[in-house]
This record gives sequence, structure tokens and C-alpha cells, in this order.
Amino acid sequence: MINKSAEKRERQNAVRRMRNRAAKSTMRTAIKKFDAALVAGDVTSASAALDLSLKLLDSTASKGVIHSRTADRKKSRLHARFNKMNAQAAVQA
Repeated sequence: MINKSAEKRERQNAVRRMRNRAAKSTMRTAIKKFDAALVAGDVTSASAALDLSLKLLDSTASKGVIHSRTADRKKSRLHARFNKMNAQAAVQA
């Protein structure tokens, strides 16, 4: 027989795991939308998607779903790719 406290911890862990999974999934989806906008070469939608991605990265890091340095690294890489696209767009224009 399992202890009552262990049963409660299992229930809490299941709720937290699902909450964390949903937050991570939302974050990943936003990053994928940013990637799609980059491939399409659409600067305005890429900018909007970048803003949303950065916001979600910050919120998942503050909730402890991902480490803060992981969020910082991902944000830096997203910014670098966006800036590279802007530079190419400026050269072509």
C-alpha cells in the first residue's frame, strides 16, 4: 500500500508535468512559427513571431520550466538569425 503523502505527490507531479509540457509546447510552436517566417522571408511576420518567442522564452524560464541560461542562449540565437535576415533584406533592397 502506498502512503497518502506519496499519492498526493503523484497527483501534484502529474499536474505540474502537464502544465510544464503545455508551456514548453507553446514555446516550441512560437519558435517554429518564427522559423517559418524566416524561411518565407517576411520581415514583419518574423518580427512579430520573434517578439512572441522571446516573451514565451522569458515566461517559461521564469516559471522554471527551462533554465534561464537556456532561454538566454535560445533568445540570442533567434536574434542572430533575425538580424542576419534583416541584413540580407537590406542588401537586396
